[in-house]
Amino acid sequence: MNRIITSLKIIVAAILAILVSLVLKLDFAISAGIVAILSVQPTKKETLSTALSRFQAFIVALAISFACYKFLGFTVYAFFVYLIAFIFICQRFKWNSAMAMDSVLISHFISLNSFGIAELKNELLLFIIGVGFGILANIFLHKKTDKIERLKNIADQQIREILSRMSMRIMDLDFSGYTGECFIKLDKAITDARIFARENANNQFRKADVYDEKYIEMREAQKEILKEFYRCIIELKTVPSTASKVSDFFKKVSVEYERNNDVHSLIQELSELHEEMKKIRLPETRAEFEDRALLFIMLKRMKEFLMLKRDFHLQYMNSR
Repeated sequence: MNRIITSLKIIVAAILAILVSLVLKLDFAISAGIVAILSVQPTKKETLSTALSRFQAFIVALAISFACYKFLGFTVYAFFVYLIAFIFICQRFKWNSAMAMDSVLISHFISLNSFGIAELKNELLLFIIGVGFGILANIFLHKKTDKIERLKNIADQQIREILSRMSMRIMDLDFSGYTGECFIKLDKAITDARIFARENANNQFRKADVYDEKYIEMREAQKEILKEFYRCIIELKTVPSTASKVSDFFKKVSVEYERNNDVHSLIQELSELHEEMKKIRLPETRAEFEDRALLFIMLKRMKEFLMLKRDFHLQYMNSR
């Protein structure tokens, strides 16, 4: 549906550019529509950036073509010389997207057989009208809010499920089907969400629109900590006396893991859990000692996991 809407906007922009050019009685009015089509980029920021570079390139193209037509006449050979010089300059300044569009406009001078004020005005107006409607088409491109929200929800749900399975695996060494395959799905959800978040950010001009990108960055950082949890859990060889407390806390985090939670209470509870575990008697066997050390590492990293969410909430949630 989004592709259909985008296509319709580009079509309308091209048609309006041509109609305005016809109303102004410009020569080669159809070229304005072509310029409009070529001016529409995937995002608003890209469209504005491309329009600026193409305008700079167009000014250079006019200067080069003026010299070529003046000394070589309005011939194909003069256009050949122009192309050689202009393409080299475009490559030098990375104006690649301007080469075709600007050159089409420059070629009109051959048909007009003149490079006077009227002809120059004609080409400038074709450029301005075409680029202008291209920019307008992009201004009406909206954020893909539904898509990004769905992807964020998928990532959040997968993280909840990962935490829940971890809580069960801590207490059950024979927990069936416990592999790292869940991270493949989580990686994909976060990657897709990041792509859409970046596209949405480039389609907006307000600072607040970095929210989605920062949200995905926060979840990605948490994902890396989850992978560390996983590496610790699969090394567990026993169910230490502290396992139930760690398991319960992981389960609690999975249940309360939602976007608007500032995790303040969870951080406080984690701190209390640390103090409580210090009072538990020391392990009697090497195996229990090693496994309790793994659980302790997990709790230390859990604090970082929660702090990422807390810091994000303080910086971005309250400013929305």
